[in-house]
Amino acid sequence: MSSSPKNTTSRSHELDLKANKNGLRNVVFGVNGDEYIGEWKHNKRHGRGIYKWKKTNLVYEGDWEKNMRSGPGVLSVKFKSGKQIKIYSGSWKDNKRHGYGKNWYSENEIYEGEWCEGKRSGWGRMYYANGSIYEGQWLDDKRHGDGMLRLANENRFEGQWLNDKKNGRGKYFFLNTGQLMEGVWCNDVPKTSQIKDLGREVARRSTQSEIPEVGLYT
Repeated sequence: MSSSPKNTTSRSHELDLKANKNGLRNVVFGVNGDEYIGEWKHNKRHGRGIYKWKKTNLVYEGDWEKNMRSGPGVLSVKFKSGKQIKIYSGSWKDNKRHGYGKNWYSENEIYEGEWCEGKRSGWGRMYYANGSIYEGQWLDDKRHGDGMLRLANENRFEGQWLNDKKNGRGKYFFLNTGQLMEGVWCNDVPKTSQIKDLGREVARRSTQSEIPEVGLYT
């Protein structure tokens, strides 16, 4: 006696479920040598998991949604010596940095703040290799809006930015001399400005004059 169409359909559905990867799986290797260990849903990486790229030695550990990095996660590079260095730690959406996160461009260049579709956008703080620090608004990976740039020598600029350059009203503090230049900038160049002497009491750096040592003598 032949099977009924209903039973045939049920058997086919059962085989489809077995063929699809669902739930937690051990290491699954791709044809290119990449490997993934973690959770699946309907044959897609979905949930918590670790993905390792063979060609680039990159490692992602975090949340997935429909085969894409989405949610909190850490991207790092692992060297043959076993040493692993972080590249990015934070929020993801559709395989892109999105939300709040911290990115290491190098040992001395670090950004922490908001991201939008893989670009620095919103509020953020950038540490540069030359010792400067920018803290303020970003748009499409560029300083854009209100922000402060503090140089390694402690001088600083506070004001408006456009396309990664000083544009608009701003103030430049010369903390080593106690002076302030206030005016309007255009593409990093002050067009109209006034310099004021704020007085030595506002300067953070102490005087360069030698001060004799004071002590008690017997």
